[in-house]
Amino acid sequence: MTTKKQKKTNTTQNGLVNAPINNYMLNILIFLLFTVIIYLGYSLFIKLSNNEKNEIEIRKAQKPAEIIQLEVLNGCGVSGVADRFTDFLRANDIDVVKTGNYIQFDIDETIVIDRIGNKSNALYVANLLNVKEGNAITQINNDYFVDVTVIIGRNYFKQSPIKKD
Repeated sequence: MTTKKQKKTNTTQNGLVNAPINNYMLNILIFLLFTVIIYLGYSLFIKLSNNEKNEIEIRKAQKPAEIIQLEVLNGCGVSGVADRFTDFLRANDIDVVKTGNYIQFDIDETIVIDRIGNKSNALYVANLLNVKEGNAITQINNDYFVDVTVIIGRNYFKQSPIKKD
C-alpha cells in the first residue's frame, strides 16, 4: 500500500503576518495618493478662480490712454459714414489714423475692438459713440498699430456722430 505523503503548506508566521501588513500598507498608500489628488485639484481650482478675479480687477484698474489711436472701418456700405465718425472722434480728441472700408458690408451692429489688451480704451470709445458695452470686445493683434478699431454697422444712425446732426 502506498502511503501518501502530505505536503506541508507553508503557513509560517511570516506569511500570515505579511498579508495583513501588505494590505495595511496598500490602504495607507491609496489614502495618501487620494489625499494628494484632492489637494492638487483644490489648488488648481483656487488658482483658476483667483486668476479670473485678478483679470477682473486688472480690467477695473485700467484707465483709457491719454492718446487713443484708432481706425474707423465702414462695415455697413453707406457712403460717407466712416468720414462722419472720423470727424466726430477727432473732435473728441481721438487720434484716428486710418479710415476705410471693412472687408464686408453686412455688419449689423457697430463693433468697437480693443487691439492692445486695454479694454478700457474700447469701452471709452464705445461710450463716446453710444455703442452697447457688449459690442466692445478684445482681439489682440500685434500686426495692427492702433489701439482700437471701430467697425460701423447698419445701426450707425443710433450712434452719436449721426444722432447729433
